[in-house]
Amino acid sequence: MEEPAVNFSLLLFLLLVITALFWIAEMVAFAPRRRAAAEAAAASLRTRRDELTRQGIAPDASLADDSIVAARERLLRQPWWLEWTAGLFPVIAVVFFLRSFIAEPFKIPSGSMESTLVPGDLILVNKFTYGLRLPLIYNKVTPGHAPARGDVIVFRLPKDPSIDYIKRIVGLPGDVVSYEDKQLVINGRPIVRTPEGEWFDPGSMVYYRKYRENLDGVEHAMLLNPQAPPYVIGGPEDFPHRSNCSYDASGFTCKVPPGMYFVMGDNRDNSLDSRYWGFVPARNITGKAFFVWMNFGALKNIGPIH
Repeated sequence: MEEPAVNFSLLLFLLLVITALFWIAEMVAFAPRRRAAAEAAAASLRTRRDELTRQGIAPDASLADDSIVAARERLLRQPWWLEWTAGLFPVIAVVFFLRSFIAEPFKIPSGSMESTLVPGDLILVNKFTYGLRLPLIYNKVTPGHAPARGDVIVFRLPKDPSIDYIKRIVGLPGDVVSYEDKQLVINGRPIVRTPEGEWFDPGSMVYYRKYRENLDGVEHAMLLNPQAPPYVIGGPEDFPHRSNCSYDASGFTCKVPPGMYFVMGDNRDNSLDSRYWGFVPARNITGKAFFVWMNFGALKNIGPIH
């Protein structure tokens, strides 16, 4: 995530429509025509064989039962352009359904969620926990559960919905979220964190302090760089509901608007998140990240996401 990409959902939907049209045409027109032609050809060959036999002439091998069956099968066979359209429709339909309503795969390209998720992790995102949404138009069709504090979510970046981001929810609608001197405070309550040593990032060659943070019972790893500021000075953009936030040299305080969420990366000093570009509307949430199914460079990462 965190990078522009081809709108795969739109591409898959277009493939679904195109292959569905060919599949319908195959069922209604092409297949019946081939069957009629195959039966007519087989009947013609049998008639010819019977006539030759009646005249006392031995039919050649092309009129044997096996040859007639083979000829019939050749006429029934789909042409290549139907194999690659109508023939692929069931496969594309299954993929479209699973990806739209069950689980969608993503790849982690950056370190903003370290050490929970690392670059190269291939993850699955639950598409129905928060309620099913129609593909492309994102209208909710089932209620589902409300996103909870501590959930790791994939969402469409509010300022550019073509980009998918992954972060952790720290603020729910109506919450007051503060981050002063790198201490996360929600509704006046400091979030408990327990030191867990250090984390070395080979990419930046920097040692981070590692903590175990507890968000409403959701315990997860969190990294801090003691040399970095709470946010980049001058970094916050002019996002919607920007007036709900106040910034100073030590951090910020934001009141989360109704129907929106405040998200942050677990790698707090290496994450572009709600501190910079604002709140995430519920409509933009794709789903809840729940499992790392593969990382070819680090198989130990495979497992549930906390």
